[in-house]
Amino acid sequence: MRVKVLGSAAGGGFPQWNCNCRNCDGVRSGALHALPRTQSSIAVSSDGMRWVLFNASPDILQQLKATPELQPARAIRDTGIEGVVLIDAQIDHTTGLLMLREGQRPLPIFCTDMVREDLTTGNPLFRILEHYCGVEWHRIGGDRWTFTIPGADALEFTAMPLKSAAPPYSPHRHDPHPGDNIGVRVTDTSSGRSLFYAPGLGEIEPHVEAAMRAADCVLVDGTFWTDEEMVELGISVKRAREIGHLPQSGAGGMMEWLDRFEKPRKILIHINNTNPILNDDAPERAELAARGIEVAFDGMDIRI
Repeated sequence: MRVKVLGSAAGGGFPQWNCNCRNCDGVRSGALHALPRTQSSIAVSSDGMRWVLFNASPDILQQLKATPELQPARAIRDTGIEGVVLIDAQIDHTTGLLMLREGQRPLPIFCTDMVREDLTTGNPLFRILEHYCGVEWHRIGGDRWTFTIPGADALEFTAMPLKSAAPPYSPHRHDPHPGDNIGVRVTDTSSGRSLFYAPGLGEIEPHVEAAMRAADCVLVDGTFWTDEEMVELGISVKRAREIGHLPQSGAGGMMEWLDRFEKPRKILIHINNTNPILNDDAPERAELAARGIEVAFDGMDIRI
């Protein structure tokens, strides 16, 4: 199984257009040893030809241009994307759907009832797309947490609800529902090897821990280094956990959890522009490396 990291940053990308924090200013000036990053998305394939897209960020066109594998050019109009799995309804994970409106058939989109509701009412992307290519919705949840995607039949997908937060625009932002945010295990049925993907993860519940422990690779929430990161910079009054992200450091943080797992390759994705791990020379980055934890970057090619 191949996993292409199309984008590895959190919402706003890196550098963020209006941010002058040490990281953003440093990468713009060249004073920081860091790579620019677009907003998070991955694509998964068993054969390198037919791909499943996870989320569609506002940077999707730039990401597709940088990934020739997703454009096999078998016809005058063509794509290697067989379907789109939406982890949540966040703007930085869904706005790119509008850039895929020229499709020759309705977009096959796999998401939960809650995500579909948010993208039909609060942020009506699905309604807008009906005026273009249309949407072919496939439900995740109920009796369908494990599913396959036509055209990518060698892959099996098992979704699981996560404790996180619905988008700020959602009418139930402060009233969480199962399915607002999911993690997904992707299994290559020919090899039996698997990926666990969860770019938004507020708490590691027992079913999530089991999925991470059993996976061959975990690609999980790397948004913030500390719980107070945005508060201390004066950017927000909310802590990481309050907005649905488990910080890397501190008691019960992501590093502490990942230390418990021996089997999987461990990679962080969805990294906020304020996170010091974006600096390749930072002591926080060295601490991750010492623990065997990698930091995703745009264009990263993962073989599982």
